[in-house]
Amino acid sequence: MPSLKDLKNRIASVKATQKITKAMQMVAAAKLRRAQEAAEAARPYSERMASVMANISGAVSGDDAPRLMAGTGKDDVHLLVVCTAERGLCGGFNTQIARFARLHAKELQSQGKEVKILCVGKKGYDQLKREFESAIIDRVDLREVKNIGFANAEDIANRISTLFNAGEFDVCTLFFSEFKSVISQVPTAQQLIPAKIEASEEDAQGSDAAYDYEPDANEILEDIIPRNIKVQILRALLENVAGEMGAKMSAMDNATRNAGEMIDKLTMSYNRQRQAQITKELIEIISGAEAL
Repeated sequence: MPSLKDLKNRIASVKATQKITKAMQMVAAAKLRRAQEAAEAARPYSERMASVMANISGAVSGDDAPRLMAGTGKDDVHLLVVCTAERGLCGGFNTQIARFARLHAKELQSQGKEVKILCVGKKGYDQLKREFESAIIDRVDLREVKNIGFANAEDIANRISTLFNAGEFDVCTLFFSEFKSVISQVPTAQQLIPAKIEASEEDAQGSDAAYDYEPDANEILEDIIPRNIKVQILRALLENVAGEMGAKMSAMDNATRNAGEMIDKLTMSYNRQRQAQITKELIEIISGAEAL
């Protein structure tokens, strides 16, 4: 049984930890609002880019389609771009994305496909290297970046384009976590190359309209597809930041409450042991007095 001094030291230690988790929760809550606004602002732009591509792609035949849209014609080598956070203490946020990517990689390997992984974020790299170290070809470090911006997405997109132009892969899939709420972040996979174009209901209703493009549709797509890749990566990064802050806020709130419960239990143990010690001393004093 721990002594009174040990219990007192442990209570003080847990109280100090509780102060830290409470402060981290408040910091995450403050950052969450800005991150959520940035993620929600990026969604309409990325959706509109996909809509524009869906409209223009209808005017391009298969032979004339840009390479980023048509692909290599093969499905042998897959590049998985796994976006996670640079830091932990955010519950299962990073683990969910890494698990989702791991399952996808294993499924591809079971089909005889070659898998290559580009890690964006330290935590995803730490988890995937245990099983796919030989498949990881590069890692993007964003620890020094205070605010995620278009330049960060552009750098990642340029790396992907360089690998594609060098014939390093046939299909590229982006993994990230879509922010839903503070307690809900959904791991998501989005194919970037070849460009997967899905027309919305609004676009489908207007598909009978005829358009003339200047310059031609092929030239427009040559410019807009690389831009779309950058936009989708930017959206993924912003969704991740919002998801990370939401998960961290929730995790630190749980940690603060758990610390409070632990403090209550330790305080009760301390009081009981102290009462028992006082009672024992009183009995000894009374017994000594009666002996006289």
